[in-house]
Amino acid sequence: MGEEATCDGASAMEAAAGAGAKQQQHAAKENGRAEAAPAAVAVPDPRLQGISDAIRVVPHFPKPGIMFNDITTLLLRPGVFKDAVDLFVERYRGMAIDAVAGIEARGFIFGPAIALAIGGKFIPLRKPRKLPGEVIRETYVLEYGSDCLEMHVGAIEPGERVLIVDDLVATGGTLCAAIRLLERAGADVVECACVIGLPKFKDICNEQQQRLLNTDFSKLDGKPVYVLVESRECETKN
Repeated sequence: MGEEATCDGASAMEAAAGAGAKQQQHAAKENGRAEAAPAAVAVPDPRLQGISDAIRVVPHFPKPGIMFNDITTLLLRPGVFKDAVDLFVERYRGMAIDAVAGIEARGFIFGPAIALAIGGKFIPLRKPRKLPGEVIRETYVLEYGSDCLEMHVGAIEPGERVLIVDDLVATGGTLCAAIRLLERAGADVVECACVIGLPKFKDICNEQQQRLLNTDFSKLDGKPVYVLVESRECETKN
């Protein structure tokens, strides 16, 4: 992903670890005074740590300076792969999602499984000249150049509720392009979901937060971004 985002994303690990405490509890009835309750410590879902541990970080791939997050090691562990899919399914089941749009290529790994489990159709968002029929396309800017996403005309009906899935979010440029593409076709984009969030994504959001106070930073182009785990160490997506 190359285009900078104007947003923040919700991390499942971060949200679980930072759940709020009870405000006050009545205690010591004999003196009629209330004592502040101790902060409730939420226990993170143990599946999240397993997912994080299963992702291999490969230094200097595909070029020097990049720490590549390799999900193929996660896919070699069926139980962990299932945990990742299940966490998404648990979040989106019951949200009346009509379609899951997966971004080429690793969004194709998680997207169809999620779509089947929640009863939605799967829509591939592909790089140029990969789809045989009539397409609608969206071009987006990368750090060095540009890229494009395409979708078959008629894949989405106006008003259908769509979830966008990819393996990783770095700066949010590809997700923004996917949102724009789907909205041009009349879709109601509900949320973006990624397995991994890079530190760069959070840094960009923190910068935005300093510039625009009292703003909701759980959104990208107005759409929420949900991330399962944060990368242990990485710079950008290949």
